[in-house]
Amino acid sequence: MKVTILGAGSATPSLSRNPSAQLLTDDHESYLIDCGEGTQFQLLKIKAKTNRIKNIFISHLHGDHFFGLIGLISSFNLAHRTEPLTIFGPKGLDDIITLQLKYASTFLHFKLTFVEVDTKTSMELINNEHIIVSTIPLDHRIPCCGYMFFQKSKLRNLIKDKLPKEISVNEMLLLKEGKNVLNSDNSIKYNFKTLTIESSPAKKYAYCSDTAYSEKIIDVIKDADVLYHEATFTNDFLDRAKFTHHSTAAQAGEIAKLANVKKLLIGHFSSRYTEPTANLEEAKAVFENTEIAMEGETYLIQV
Repeated sequence: MKVTILGAGSATPSLSRNPSAQLLTDDHESYLIDCGEGTQFQLLKIKAKTNRIKNIFISHLHGDHFFGLIGLISSFNLAHRTEPLTIFGPKGLDDIITLQLKYASTFLHFKLTFVEVDTKTSMELINNEHIIVSTIPLDHRIPCCGYMFFQKSKLRNLIKDKLPKEISVNEMLLLKEGKNVLNSDNSIKYNFKTLTIESSPAKKYAYCSDTAYSEKIIDVIKDADVLYHEATFTNDFLDRAKFTHHSTAAQAGEIAKLANVKKLLIGHFSSRYTEPTANLEEAKAVFENTEIAMEGETYLIQV
């Protein structure tokens, strides 16, 4: 599992940063998290396979987090997309997008489904054989939530050069599931411990967009491999952060430390910071393993 930063700026436009958007990918599909203005151009730059995007997650209805959505949907339609698309987001998003499509007389070639999320409590949105996606309640000026992506552990890997030639497909599947293959008398025919090795462990990625400092999220994001947390301001603007329900870099570091995450990515920087060096230094002083979420960069979700 890996995340590519498409935008890490805040509401005021900046020539050096794009509005919020990220692309999370695993072996099976891609997940778009927030969709600020110009996201579709960022996807083109990284040559993303947009047909793999089946689900989009919008944190809240401030424009820098969803103004790129109607353009992306329209481009999907122009490309004759037929794959269904599901968009998760707060109440009102359905009305906004549907109205835009209506007055543009745009008739989609694909099924578009909206799922309204509860921003006050953590709710499970997706649970399949590969991944669990749930919400992270955040404290912002309007209803807002982050998203937790939990990639389930994969099946064990077969040691191919140790496998007997006569072993069947069903027997290999049992071994991959961590089960011994037994003879009719219940003796062990093939031992999974000698013929397989563990796959990579489950991964957790937490995305916390616009939010005031809130320790209420600690239990939800605890032990995440990578946490993305907004760091709009430095502590010099603590009063401004409180007034706008945003966080400082030091507060992002404190959340990472309390949640025992492995790595912290900070972003959503105010346009007053041409280079967010001060934000990074401030966060690292609290939580050492911190990096700036650099646009165009891809980060592996791993220990």
